[in-house]
Amino acid sequence: MKLAGPVLPVAADADIDAIAEVMRASVLELFPQFYDERQTASAAVHVAHVDPTLISDGTYFVHDVGGEIVGCGGWSRRGRLYVGSGDHEGDDRFLDPRTEAAHIRAMFIRPDWTRRGLGRAILEAGHDAARSEGFQRLDLGATLPGVPLYRAFGFHEVERFVVTMPDGATLEGVTMERPIDPL
Repeated sequence: MKLAGPVLPVAADADIDAIAEVMRASVLELFPQFYDERQTASAAVHVAHVDPTLISDGTYFVHDVGGEIVGCGGWSRRGRLYVGSGDHEGDDRFLDPRTEAAHIRAMFIRPDWTRRGLGRAILEAGHDAARSEGFQRLDLGATLPGVPLYRAFGFHEVERFVVTMPDGATLEGVTMERPIDPL
């Protein structure tokens, strides 16, 4: 029996455990190509977890294949750019679409589903939703495994940065941005 193709619904609270499993599997499989063992273990705890604000805001998507979540990611109209280094002042504030970029957030694809266009579909959905709310730019804080996907979608590197996790491990990341295409 052939499985139907992926469906891209907005995530719900009931999806949180399955999303966390996809995130963790993605980190454990893909991060060792870019980060050492300690960094990967730290990311599996501090990066691979669901930000419930994205779900409650209705800006987080899941790829569902036959009732199984195989990918997730979304965008945000709030101040937090990424998770991992703890909470910061302004994380929950709403961004001004006239002057600030909407954030692409928490993109993870299960390792056995990579290279099938799922990440690009999530980026397109976030791009289109942010455009519908008046945003003119997108930005993101990428971990190294995601940089090739984001470049292919038109993002360019702004700067490199280092995030210190709550356990002291550090991860190199890349701030990237791109304009939102007009209608």
